[in-house]
Amino acid sequence: MSNDIFAATGEPEADRVYLAQGGDWEQIAAEQAERGDETIVVNMGPQHPSTHGVLRLILEMDGETVTHIRPAIGFLHTGIEKNMEFKTWTQGVAFCTRMDYVAPLFNEAVYCLAVEKLLGITDDVPERASVLRVLVMELNRIASHLVAMGTGGMEIGALTVMTIAFREREMILDFLEGLTGLRMNHAYIRPGGVANDLQDGGLEHLRTVIAWLRKHLPEYATFCNENPIFKLRMQNLAKMDLTACMMMGVTGPILRSTGYEWDLRRAQPYCGYETYDFDVVTWDTQDAYGRFRIRLEETWQSLRIVEQCLERLERTQGQPVMVGDAKIAWPASLAIGPDGQGNSHEHVKHIMGESMEALIHHFKIVTEGFKVPVGQVYQAVESPKGELGCTLVSDGGTRPYRAHFRDPGFNHLQSVPLMCEGGMISDVVVAVASIDPVLGGVDR
Repeated sequence: MSNDIFAATGEPEADRVYLAQGGDWEQIAAEQAERGDETIVVNMGPQHPSTHGVLRLILEMDGETVTHIRPAIGFLHTGIEKNMEFKTWTQGVAFCTRMDYVAPLFNEAVYCLAVEKLLGITDDVPERASVLRVLVMELNRIASHLVAMGTGGMEIGALTVMTIAFREREMILDFLEGLTGLRMNHAYIRPGGVANDLQDGGLEHLRTVIAWLRKHLPEYATFCNENPIFKLRMQNLAKMDLTACMMMGVTGPILRSTGYEWDLRRAQPYCGYETYDFDVVTWDTQDAYGRFRIRLEETWQSLRIVEQCLERLERTQGQPVMVGDAKIAWPASLAIGPDGQGNSHEHVKHIMGESMEALIHHFKIVTEGFKVPVGQVYQAVESPKGELGCTLVSDGGTRPYRAHFRDPGFNHLQSVPLMCEGGMISDVVVAVASIDPVLGGVDR
């Protein structure tokens, strides 16, 4: 028994609060039963499989009904934004990619687009580089939605949905690993373009991935769409109408589940998205089920875009994947060695044995980086979760003066009380899953 440590400033204190911190639990339970007071405070997380990371939800409950809920964040704070102030503009990619680690390529893309806007080279990025950016983002969107649908299904008992979702995700991660060298946190998208072109056999590998997804994506609709148990656990839960979404800064599938057709790829195009043929998916139920159906259909729309990327990559073979300005392109030579790591033998031979000027330039561009004109920009992309934004401030130096990201999960978690208060504790799990937060992006 303790004073009411949960009461906010100015809020009246409860006459009695129980904390499970040792002692005789039978005595506490007996006293509680004698009082007939059903209010109890429960911590859901931070170590809990249904919180999608180290999220703590403080639930005040009357029986099994949630009367009050407070999200507590910060357990995964990594200081990424502050660290970026001490790294060059290009090195910053290796930091911000680790924010939303389920969709890292979107973190890289929004940051690099903002840097390019500051440099004034947005229109100088080669077409093939933009196509590769769209390709990896849309593959990453499918992978992210598979994680959202798979883990969300697992949390309500649909274990098979999780196992097959991770099967398809592995196919995508294998392709991304072949292209970038890493399964996640790729640091592949760089200011001015991308780190390297497709590997040998990359187009054939991509065709294999497309064929696999076309074959297996229909299974999710078969398992879930009309499954009566699945629908009973998802429909009319975690509801948010358009007004509430606007008030809370909610974007992505949650916003589109209200029927509002808002997708930055259409509304504020970047990377040439206005030239691709795809549909913006909406639903009209404003609930967790609608968000699931949107994510499922968006995997098909992303696959349409990936197929268009394949055609464009076939057409642009041999074209550059980085801006031609040698004072921005990093590393100095984008040809890589046969092991897929480091610079090519030709470039090493050139800088170490043929040209002192090339060696000096390579040393300076890698260690010092390039300068970015004084200014401030905001850039946003449509991540799988919603609007992912990046604000950059430059003081004219080789490092960001300030880098700040708008992660959609941060805004979405503040809407949890709107979705859950008055509902059952079992429905909190469904609500959080329908938001699809990744705490690496929320906390940064």
